[in-house]
Amino acid sequence: MTTNWAEIVDGTWPAAQYERVGPFQVRHGQGGGSRVSAASRLGDVADADIDAVEAAMQAIGQKHLFCLRPGDEALDALLADRGYDILDPVNIYACPVERLTDLAIPRVTVFDIWPPLAIMREIWAQGGIGPERLAVMDRVQGPKTGLLLRRKDQPAGAGFVAIHDGIAVVHALEVLPDHRRDGLGQWAMRAAAFWALDNGAQTLSVICTKANAGANGLYHSLGMEIVGEYHYRQRV
Repeated sequence: MTTNWAEIVDGTWPAAQYERVGPFQVRHGQGGGSRVSAASRLGDVADADIDAVEAAMQAIGQKHLFCLRPGDEALDALLADRGYDILDPVNIYACPVERLTDLAIPRVTVFDIWPPLAIMREIWAQGGIGPERLAVMDRVQGPKTGLLLRRKDQPAGAGFVAIHDGIAVVHALEVLPDHRRDGLGQWAMRAAAFWALDNGAQTLSVICTKANAGANGLYHSLGMEIVGEYHYRQRV
């Protein structure tokens, strides 16, 4: 069965509200970032439909922003003709959780904690993950947890994991600058896999911008495979 990655993303990183406008789904993001603020196609689109959805996004104070997935090529071309620029192409990675549960995680390296501690909120804030994105985490209805990473007996990073339809997705993985390039990313992903396995998920996934060479290299090195992609188009 083909995985609907749009549903997985919405289930683990949900918008505040979803609104149907013609052949589009409009996400009300309330400042939570592109992933919860972009409109996406649900059916065949004409120029007048784009006018209507632009007006709907403007009415709720959001930028004109669309999420384009495989199969949206016609809409992509229409938006390009209207002067929309490509924004943040991303890869979706996934692997069976068992692939990342083969090594024991070093003691006191990663803790799964929910609700998040104040130090986790501080780490996220340093990475630009503020209250609006924390509100996204709070909205998740299914199993979820936070990850607190430690290195040299110091708080070193934080992440968020949620499960939808048997797939656990890692979001908001942030490692403090002084603790990067020391393997914490792989231990975070392995800890997410152990938690996912304990909570009934069969697959672990993560979303990464194509421009982030370090993160893409990490996920490849862990044996994760690209299973999907999407990009945004935005017109200011």
